[in-house]
Amino acid sequence: MLNAEQIMGLLPHRYPFALVDRVLEHVPGERAVAIKNVTINEPHFQGHFPGRPLMPGVLIVEAMAQVGGLIVTQMPDLPQGLFVFAGIDGVRFRRPVVPGDQLRITCELLSLKRKRFGKVKAEATVDGQLVCSGELMFSLVD
Repeated sequence: MLNAEQIMGLLPHRYPFALVDRVLEHVPGERAVAIKNVTINEPHFQGHFPGRPLMPGVLIVEAMAQVGGLIVTQMPDLPQGLFVFAGIDGVRFRRPVVPGDQLRITCELLSLKRKRFGKVKAEATVDGQLVCSGELMFSLVD
């Protein structure tokens, strides 16, 4: 399990874009399971939407991508650099995410090619219900 300080040591994201609060499981090169606590204090809720706050789908996908990034952060023999979001396949949203929800995000590494291009299978749930799923790609920027 990783706490917020340890996560900050592995991911470059900072407020307001740090979307991983706690890591429950972390197997470098294989999988990661993490939590994102959704609170009304997050800046995007001011405009998305007044009177009916919903977490933007793009931020759910970004949270999944950050958990996917944790999978490669401690893999041996990877070149130095920054892994960035490179694409999505088959992402679907199943239900809204609202303040008070706790996203549980699971990512599994599907492939890593030439130590520069990777793909993860990602899933986000709230209370055991599927919220979002899909495949996310990333690439290494020198």
